[in-house]
Amino acid sequence: MGKMIKKGTKGNAVNYTTRNQALKKLQIKLQQFRRLCILKGIHPREPKKKRQGQNKTYYHVKDINFLQYEPLLEKFREIRAYDKKVTRAKAKKQNDLAERLAKHRPGYRLDHLVKERYPSFMDALRDLDDPLTMCHLFATLPAEKRLNIPIKLVEQSRKLCLEFQAYVTRTHALRKTFVSVKGIYYQAEVLGQMVTWITPHALSQTLPEDVDYRVMVTFLEFYQTLLEFVNFKLYHSLGLQYPPVLDATKEQAAAGLNAVMHDIASSSGGVGLLAAPTPAANPDSATVKASEKRLNTLKDKMSHLEEGGAEGEEEEMEGEDEEDPEVSRMMEQERDEVPEDELCEKMFKGKKFFLAREVNRESLFFVLKSFGGEVGWDGPQSPFDDSDEDITHHVCDRPTQKHRFLSVEYVQPQWVYDCVNFQVMIPSDKYAPGAKPPPHVSPFVQDEEEGYLPDYAQYLQKLQAASKGIAAGAALAGAPVGPVKELTEEEQHEDDEAQYAKELAAEQAGVSYSQAKRKATELESDDEDEEDDEDEDEDEEDDEDDSEEAEEVAPKKPVLLKRADPKQAVKKQLSETEDGLMLDKMLPRKQQRLYEAMQIGKARKQARVDELTERKQMVDKKNKVKK
Repeated sequence: MGKMIKKGTKGNAVNYTTRNQALKKLQIKLQQFRRLCILKGIHPREPKKKRQGQNKTYYHVKDINFLQYEPLLEKFREIRAYDKKVTRAKAKKQNDLAERLAKHRPGYRLDHLVKERYPSFMDALRDLDDPLTMCHLFATLPAEKRLNIPIKLVEQSRKLCLEFQAYVTRTHALRKTFVSVKGIYYQAEVLGQMVTWITPHALSQTLPEDVDYRVMVTFLEFYQTLLEFVNFKLYHSLGLQYPPVLDATKEQAAAGLNAVMHDIASSSGGVGLLAAPTPAANPDSATVKASEKRLNTLKDKMSHLEEGGAEGEEEEMEGEDEEDPEVSRMMEQERDEVPEDELCEKMFKGKKFFLAREVNRESLFFVLKSFGGEVGWDGPQSPFDDSDEDITHHVCDRPTQKHRFLSVEYVQPQWVYDCVNFQVMIPSDKYAPGAKPPPHVSPFVQDEEEGYLPDYAQYLQKLQAASKGIAAGAALAGAPVGPVKELTEEEQHEDDEAQYAKELAAEQAGVSYSQAKRKATELESDDEDEEDDEDEDEDEEDDEDDSEEAEEVAPKKPVLLKRADPKQAVKKQLSETEDGLMLDKMLPRKQQRLYEAMQIGKARKQARVDELTERKQMVDKKNKVKK
């Protein structure tokens, strides 16, 4: 018989502890315990059996032991004792002593926590979405002492956000952007990692009272430290000085990102570059001696390579004749493709944009500068005003303008975002001031996975394909871009024989080859014109019928058809079809449920696509009746 185990000495009773037990063990208050857990990244656990009660919060014992030896714990105790001194001085009405003690209040750093939670720089980049979103949020919030939002945190958040945006602008790393009700989404490619964040709209923020801002400020403290580390590493990777000097004059004039970009632009000329030591600075160093030794052996290696190169050239010439044409075609295509960062850098290059005062200047400045454009605005510290003759585009959001220049294209802000998302210069006719702009297509939606592609997205994809040189002829002619049907050898041989028979008959009749070719093209064009005329006549008849029906019948509110529940439809289909009955016999019950869940998901997606298609048809029909 094995040894008897006493109850409460093994399992969940020992591995998990309640929050009150953790507070007693660490000897801190609940507020400090929450801050410590947020900074260390420790979360509550859910044990299988809750021995202490169902309505209590549990933590793992190893996590509490991990907190017990944290240096911040001692700092929190020291700050708590110091605050008691300040309270005691105020109670004794020693105001001078209380102010002096409050001025020299001890602080703490979170650098060791960043290194502990993110061992490598790439780990920090992968987790940069939430820090950027939180910092951009607090950069737009007002400083409220009543809600424990100090002004230093707001200023530091704005400073870090402008520094990161300056790096993205300098490296042309911005890839996608989308304007939504929540805010403006951005996505940038930083050292191969996609970083996505959201910025609030530039509006006055209302602070609700039911939000615990102390928890958000605790998260913000850690995120600011993390963002400082990331910005430092990114700037030094470009050889730039960090932190960049903020132009106070431009910042007071609400220049925003331009206040930081001014210092980075001067740094590119050599002012803020980091001075890296060169080997020539110390001729007696071990690095210089090693490099000289490598140079001495370089001649021997080059002579050896030249001897073997003569023999290798003949083998290469023989191998070139046997090269696969498909492989060579793919290599030429890859060679002709332009890298995405160069495409983003040259998209708005050579174009001047002027931003009217009613548009979101900070967002448009960030986007346009990231894609190589020159930007001016209506206000102080602008590089140029609206009377500049080199301006190519005027971004405004008012239906009417006081004066217009014939050489300037007037567009709405949505034109900039749509051009950036699809990386193509879209015609500005649909984005004229006062006109209803086309739908703002989100670049973050995977259309292939969703199964539904809007009409305007198809139009933009054709423009994108034409600009990149992929199926340019089909896209410009309006034909669908897709795979071309290849003929078999027998079909190709039959077509060649038929074409040869036609040409031979024409020669026997005394008709030259050029005349026969011209006659064939004229017949094809006539056939196409007749088909177009028939289609137009049918459309006119349909329009007349629709107009007569619209006059006879009063317009009613369109009603969507009620569809069956996808879950019930899939279950009915599996129970009635032969495949479903076969799966019921062959697969275990667990796999049957998994297969059923997959089919239900596909059915729901298809139902959503059908609903969107039906709505589109109803809208088109309604617009057709109005016309």
